[in-house]
Amino acid sequence: MSKTVLFFPGQASQYVGMAKDLYDHSSEVRDMYQMASDEIGADIAHLSFEGPAEELKRTRFTQPAILLHSLAVLKVLGDSLPEFDFAAGHSLGEYGALAVTGAFGFDDAIRAVVKRAALMEDACQRTPGTMAATMGLTESQIEDVCNEASVDGVVVPANFNSSSQIVMSGSIPAVKKAAELAKAAGAKRAMILEVGGAFHSPLMESARLGLEQHLANVTINAPSKPVVANVTGQAVTAPADIRRLLVQQVTAPVRWYHTMAYLKDNGVSHIIEIGPGKVLTGLAKREMRPGQSICLDTLEDIKAFASVVA
Repeated sequence: MSKTVLFFPGQASQYVGMAKDLYDHSSEVRDMYQMASDEIGADIAHLSFEGPAEELKRTRFTQPAILLHSLAVLKVLGDSLPEFDFAAGHSLGEYGALAVTGAFGFDDAIRAVVKRAALMEDACQRTPGTMAATMGLTESQIEDVCNEASVDGVVVPANFNSSSQIVMSGSIPAVKKAAELAKAAGAKRAMILEVGGAFHSPLMESARLGLEQHLANVTINAPSKPVVANVTGQAVTAPADIRRLLVQQVTAPVRWYHTMAYLKDNGVSHIIEIGPGKVLTGLAKREMRPGQSICLDTLEDIKAFASVVA
């Protein structure tokens, strides 16, 4: 019997205008955006709908904007939310996966991501860094490249996005050196990314410590369905493990390729991506070859999906 996973996107899936139709449609969604704006100290609804794009790209705003969009889809779906067997999210998307399974209340998930985003932006400002995307090298080759480039500073694998796409993260000189070494090692591409800092690297240590303090006081329940954790690429169900892995996730690599492999090995053939964009569905089409994939981003998407379900 085929199984279904709900995917929740991460940073870089944002776009100006995201979730405006959901906001206009639902008073519950509007209340959720107001609560988030109060927490952030800025009008996240206006920023999501009107931009400017450069401001929306700031980590402090991007992360809550994407989570809010995913949660807005869930609010509007309501009872039309399909049966599913697993949930997983890329980096900050893991909070959406935990919210849909009841491990987090929606408000607690929003507050945690608002805190996480502020801490990570602060860490970026304290310790400048960058990231580079590579195509065509294996995990072991990337690890060798990072080890060799580490003479120039911190650089580590940060995102295992697919079998051929791996992102490195760290100090600016070391990441630049690693990109050069990756090209020399035969990478089809090694490109410095336009990002705010060195996410999922040791340079995020101050954010990891701050998030640990925040999550210590947040109620985490056993999820109704297994959530596949970024840090391990394995299902997690115990609240203590969820808390520990969310803290580790800030400085550990996102094992998305391993997540997809785990889901495929466990019989998942249907994918529903909840929130802005189609990035995770695109990766899954190449790696998992699902029988069915659906993206629920707009109100039109939800209405079409609900009519089919009905």
